[in-house]
Amino acid sequence: MNLENLRQFIRDIPDFPKKGIIFKDITPLLKNGPALRFACDQMAENFKTKKIDQVVGIESRGFILSPVLAYQLGAGFVPVRKKGKLPAAKEAVSYVLEYGEDSLEMHLDAVRAGTQVIIVDDLLATGGTAEAVIQLVEKLGGTVLGLAFLVELTFLKGRERLKNYPIHSLIRY
Repeated sequence: MNLENLRQFIRDIPDFPKKGIIFKDITPLLKNGPALRFACDQMAENFKTKKIDQVVGIESRGFILSPVLAYQLGAGFVPVRKKGKLPAAKEAVSYVLEYGEDSLEMHLDAVRAGTQVIIVDDLLATGGTAEAVIQLVEKLGGTVLGLAFLVELTFLKGRERLKNYPIHSLIRY
């Protein structure tokens, strides 16, 4: 298995979630054990020399990859959820997506001052979602050491929006 082989496990779904969007579906990768293992190993590799306290995963597909990376790095997992899904006291931030607007929340006690985190999601598009999560982490006093993505849509220039942070993506379109 190599990074180029991973492309075969990403399928395009046209006009989802709305007309004109080509959704990059990672479920073929998730159901293939060797591909999933290789992808998670590669994503974690970039951070093994850093002291990571928390891996912050973005709802919903980031939840699939983040606990695996947290386990590999000996770190905790922190979920960032859509509005109204977390039960305890929380902080929220609103942001603009490439096809709408949304809000994300994190528990107030999820990240403390000085906590070193990485942020993980399946896809980097415009960077709006990741930027919102960075705001949440930093508002609670955490330090973002980097971001990891399975897929990056380079033509949407999300990396430019997040230029102050190390970004690691495995598959680029």
